Amino acid sequence: MAAHPVRRCGTAAYWGVIALGNFTGCASLPTIVPDMAVRSSPPIQLEGARGPLSVKQSQLILDRLKLRHKDTNIFERHLAVEEAIVGSPLVVGNKVVLLEDGPATFKAMFDAIRNAKYHINMETYIIDDDEVGGRFAEALIAKRAQGVQVNLIYDSVGTLNTPSQFFQRLADNGIQTLEFNPINPLKLKKGWEVNQRDHRKLLIVDGESAFLGGINISSVYSSGSFKRRAKPAATGGLPWRDTHFQVQGPVVGELQKLFVATWEKQRGAPLAPSNYFPPLANQGEEVVRVIGSSSDYGYSLIHATLLSAIASAETSIYLTNAYFVPDPQLLGALMQAARRGVDVKIILPSSTDSGLVFHAGRSYYDELLSGGIKIYERHAAMLHAKTALIDGVWSTIGSTNLDWRSFLHNDELNAVILGPSFGKKMLAMFEKDLLSSRPVTLEQWRNRSLTLRLKEMAARVWAYWL
Repeated sequence: MAAHPVRRCGTAAYWGVIALGNFTGCASLPTIVPDMAVRSSPPIQLEGARGPLSVKQSQLILDRLKLRHKDTNIFERHLAVEEAIVGSPLVVGNKVVLLEDGPATFKAMFDAIRNAKYHINMETYIIDDDEVGGRFAEALIAKRAQGVQVNLIYDSVGTLNTPSQFFQRLADNGIQTLEFNPINPLKLKKGWEVNQRDHRKLLIVDGESAFLGGINISSVYSSGSFKRRAKPAATGGLPWRDTHFQVQGPVVGELQKLFVATWEKQRGAPLAPSNYFPPLANQGEEVVRVIGSSSDYGYSLIHATLLSAIASAETSIYLTNAYFVPDPQLLGALMQAARRGVDVKIILPSSTDSGLVFHAGRSYYDELLSGGIKIYERHAAMLHAKTALIDGVWSTIGSTNLDWRSFLHNDELNAVILGPSFGKKMLAMFEKDLLSSRPVTLEQWRNRSLTLRLKEMAARVWAYWL
């Protein structure tokens, strides 16, 4: 980010170590997803507030979803493959609230923190020592003083610009803090895995309500990106455009499992006792699957899931992403979808906090545009969102960028929401972003300057290591 270039591009010394390790350890690009062939599999079983539903109950719910949107067979074509890849359950009975930009997201998060009774678990890539970070610190300290247990995981690279005194103050007030993969070897509790970062953004309150998406804890999100006269953010005057959501219902338990697993993997001090897994009643009608990716798996679960959805698409694929450097499999899947008549539209940034990623992504424009894929660049905002909508019924929101770093090295967190009801909200948001975007045409693109071409060529060489 423009205010924090070290978090995306890193210091020369830090990324020099990483590049050296990658150059010496990777002679060729790895295969990052398993065999995606569709094979016969057991019937899909959903989970609810009281555990797994019967095959008959599960099929009734899936049939109801299909009846609401008869234009696609994505449910049959996609679910069997995804079930075999991901392993986490499809959970029914959830309420999902779409949150656009920082102001709406922070308000909802502060309301949830204010109402916490038992515990607050937060996991974030960035938490800045600024106005917004300070408000979160005060809110967490206040709840801890009321007896609420507070646990915080923060990434070592993401918080390089945050003074240690910020976290010491939290610890001094009884908050349990855990630095993910410390850069400083003297602070390590496990092996030095400096290239593996925790890019997740997660807040869980009382095990009943959770927030996730692309928004970090930072004042760069203080302005809404759709306001005509947005108050300048802390980054070059551009407001930040991002997407988050709040979920309540049985699927929150799956998010809690991921938080606890990360805490234990990082060998944090034992979590203070609390009712982390309360009984969860149905709160709505949304079917949600939580997908947590980690380099520990050997391939990205989120990447594999997205590829399966793209391969199943019949009518439309709408992607919005801040850092787009597609690997060969993602590039091929998008091109194949366009060839079979799927409407493929991608909204990408026109301004960026990472020049290398920006130009590396643009180096694919000619190939994408020639293949019938429509590209739009979001203007008047710093695009940081990571969302997808396929066939109007398959939605995902999370922390995952469409680049090698997210797919291979980061701990990432996304959720897939099935059904046309939430899909309509995602479509409305996508169309609103389109109104603030400019189309990139092939003719226009081929007339770009030599300077831009040289930047793209240079950045493309580094695509894997960005």
